[in-house]
Amino acid sequence: MGLLRSLVLCTLAACCMARSPPQPPLPLKPRGCNDSDVLAVSGLALQEINRNQKDGYVLSLNRVHDAWEYPQADQGSLFYLTLDVLETGCHVLSKKAWKDCRERTFYQSVYGQCKAIFHINKPRRVLYLPAYNCTLRPVTRRKILFMCPDCPVPVRMDPSNLKVLEAATESLAKYNNESPSKQYSLVKVTKASSQWVVGPAYFVEYLVKESPCSKSQTTCSPQPSDSEPVGLCQGSLTKTPDKTFVSVTCDFFEPQNQVPGGKTSAVDQTSVKLPKENTAPASPHYKPSPSGSVQHLPDLDDEMSEDSQAQNLPEAFPVRLDLTTNPWGEDLDLSFLYIGPDEGKLTVLPFPRKSQHDRCPGPAKDTRPLVLPP
Repeated sequence: MGLLRSLVLCTLAACCMARSPPQPPLPLKPRGCNDSDVLAVSGLALQEINRNQKDGYVLSLNRVHDAWEYPQADQGSLFYLTLDVLETGCHVLSKKAWKDCRERTFYQSVYGQCKAIFHINKPRRVLYLPAYNCTLRPVTRRKILFMCPDCPVPVRMDPSNLKVLEAATESLAKYNNESPSKQYSLVKVTKASSQWVVGPAYFVEYLVKESPCSKSQTTCSPQPSDSEPVGLCQGSLTKTPDKTFVSVTCDFFEPQNQVPGGKTSAVDQTSVKLPKENTAPASPHYKPSPSGSVQHLPDLDDEMSEDSQAQNLPEAFPVRLDLTTNPWGEDLDLSFLYIGPDEGKLTVLPFPRKSQHDRCPGPAKDTRPLVLPP
């Protein structure tokens, strides 16, 4: 009897000590791509993507391609967003909001896709972009010429292209000659295209920085090599047998407001309605920049010709965002956004590969197939 009692007690003890199997994570919740909160969060995510760039042009939202939400109990939600984007004419150094920038004409169009994970916790007034990745391509020259044989076509950004450099230097010289005092120097050419008008014409965009010399000075100190660009100029150079035509306009960047610590202000929260109660900021500490990149790929036709021997068609927009590949999820530490020591521990799941619901993609701002990723 004593032996039987011991066996029963040992069995009960083993059962108590045994761990229950881990429960699978809750599935991602599909969201409508035209839902108002999804559009607001998508706009904020794109705003942060643009803010995180040091080079290139501001991207605008053409449509939400796919959207999922992963509720985090009392820690808000993680949104998994796939965004179709268009390049605008605003340089990222201008710090302009994407809604204030115009998209380019079709023969200058650069389009693509961004994947982003965005955290929102309305009660705690937390908005944060942990990670993103974007892939962009120009509209192919073949399509441009088919639709508009006389339109300018992009020119490859080759430093040895003397025609492009000549268009930039000649147009900047014109601007400096017409400037009453300040003088500017070329930083780099950011875009170039060519067209036959009454002769060969080159159109360029380029960054400029302020020269230490004013127009009235004959001598001045050398310019610091690390001085920041202060504006974006657009110039053109057209040559005929009898005359040369030069034009130029420049847009100078506004000085940016700084917050304590020398960092730019946090995410603009005006696009998402956050509750007024419990409005204290979650954390006074500096929030690290989101992890991600914007990749510029060549004309798809050029890439296809390079891969023609392998007979492998390249993927148009191979954008990935894999914070984890574990189907059970992994911890995402966002505790720096919160005050409490036990807060900000979220679970992140693998990014969905394909849309699983019929409310996406949403309506596009520019509906031309020419600038819509597949």
